Amino acid sequence: MKRYNKLIGLCSALLVLTTSCDLEETIYSSIYTEAFYKTAADAEKGLVAVYDPLGDMGAGPALTIVSDFSADQCYPRAVVGRNTLTLFAYDANYTTQRTAGRTNESPQQIWASSYDGIEKANWIIEKVPAAIMDETRKKQIIGEAYFMRAFYHWTLTKNFGDVPVKTKPSTSEAEAMIGKSLKADVYKQIYSDLDMALAAGLLSYPAIEKGRPSKEVVNALYAKAALYNEDWQKALQKAQEVISSGKYSLMPDVRDVYRYDKEDAARVENMWAFEVAPVSPGRGHQLTGLCGPPGNAGVDYARTSFGSMFAYQTFFDSFDPADKRRQLLDTTYVNRSGAVVPQRSITPITTQGVLIKKYQDPNTIVGQIPNIPIFRLPDMYLIAAEAEARLNGATAVAYGFVNAIRKRAGLPDLKAGLSKDAFIDAVLQERSWEFFAEGDRWYDLTRTGKFVTEVPKAVNNVYPTRTPTAKNKYFPIPLDEINANPKLEQNPDWK
Repeated sequence: MKRYNKLIGLCSALLVLTTSCDLEETIYSSIYTEAFYKTAADAEKGLVAVYDPLGDMGAGPALTIVSDFSADQCYPRAVVGRNTLTLFAYDANYTTQRTAGRTNESPQQIWASSYDGIEKANWIIEKVPAAIMDETRKKQIIGEAYFMRAFYHWTLTKNFGDVPVKTKPSTSEAEAMIGKSLKADVYKQIYSDLDMALAAGLLSYPAIEKGRPSKEVVNALYAKAALYNEDWQKALQKAQEVISSGKYSLMPDVRDVYRYDKEDAARVENMWAFEVAPVSPGRGHQLTGLCGPPGNAGVDYARTSFGSMFAYQTFFDSFDPADKRRQLLDTTYVNRSGAVVPQRSITPITTQGVLIKKYQDPNTIVGQIPNIPIFRLPDMYLIAAEAEARLNGATAVAYGFVNAIRKRAGLPDLKAGLSKDAFIDAVLQERSWEFFAEGDRWYDLTRTGKFVTEVPKAVNNVYPTRTPTAKNKYFPIPLDEINANPKLEQNPDWK
C-alpha cells in the first residue's frame, strides 16, 4: 500500500512535466473473472453467491408477500405501499414502494434478485468446469447452479409471464441486453436446467447440507414448474418420484412444521426453504414481526412485532373447525400481562383481525429467524392429485393423494363421486388451507384464471372493495428495466 501511494504521488508530480503517466493495476470494482473460479474454494464461494439473491428476496420478503397480499388469504396494514398489492394500485414504476423505501417488498425486487442470481449461476456454469478440484464435487456445484438458474427463471415467469432467458454470463453491457422469450420457451429452459441438475449427482436428504437442494428438491421444482406449465403428465411423474423416494415424510402434527424449536425435525417435510441464520449480522425476514400483534404485545409471537399482516375473516371461516391447520390462525392472543385479548382488540384497524401463527418465535433477539418454506412435501401430494385429475378425472389414485393431506389435518376423506372439475376445485381449496402465508395462493389463482372471480370475495372493512382485472395476471416489468434495456418490451396489458 505504501509503495502504491508513492507511485500515485510520483505520477501526480510528473503530470506537471508530462502529458500522461500510466499505471498498471488489476481492477476489482467491475466484472473480473479471469483469475477466479480456478480452485475448489473459488467454486464454493461462487456458488454461495448464487444463493445470495434468494436472501434478498426473502428479507422483504418479496418472496412471499407479493403473492400473499395480492390473493384472498392475507392482507396488510395499509403502510409503506403494501396496500397497492392488495388494491392492485401499483404502476410499472412501483412508485409507492419506491417512495416508501420498500422496493424489497415489491415485484421489482423479484425481478432484480432473479436476474442477479441467474447471472451468478451463469458464471458457475461457464467457469467451474475448468476448475482444478474434486470432480464429484465440481459436478454437484454445477448441478446446484443449474437448479438455481431454473428456480430464478421459474420465479420470473410466474410473476411476469414472457421474460428474457439468460444462459450466458455478461462481460459487457451489450451482452446483458436481451429481449423476452415466450413463456413456453422459458419453461423449455427450466426443464433443460433441471435435467442437468438431476444428472449432477446431488445428494438426497438427510445427507444434504441445510439450505441446499437435494435430488428430490430438484424433482419438486420440476413438478411445480410442470404444473404451472400445464404439463400434467410431467407434473404427476415428478411429484410421484418425490413421494415414492421415501426420503421425506409428513410430520404427524402439521403445527410442528412451523414450531421455532422443531425447525430441524421439520426438515423431513420442509424440503427446501429460505434458511435464516440466528446470528447478527445475518439473513432475516419480516414475517415474524408482521404477523404478530402490534406493539410487541403477544408473548407467544415475537419479541418485536408490528401487527401489519393478518388473515381475512372469510378465510378463517372457510376452515372446518376440526381442521388442525386452522390452529395456525387465531382470533385471540395472550398479552404480556397474561390477559386474553379478544378479537375486536387484536388490531386497531379492524374488529375482525385474524392472527397468523406460522412464523412465531418468542425468543429471538438478534433477528426474525423462522425459515420460510419454499417446497414442502404436501405440495407434491396435491400436485399429484391435481395432475392425475386433469389427466384421468377424479380417480381413486387422485383421491388417495389429497386424502393423505386431509388425514394429517384431522379431516375425513374428501367427498366421493366428485366430477373432474369439482375435484380440481377441491384440490385448489386444499392447497389454500395447506399453504396460506407461504407465498403460494396468488399463483394458483392466476394460473387457473380464478383470480378475477375469487379475489373480490376476500374483503373486509379495511379493504371493502378489491377489483383485479385481466392485466393483473402478471406484474408489470419494472420501468427501470425497460428504460435500461432497449430490447425489452413491457407486458402487453401494461403498455
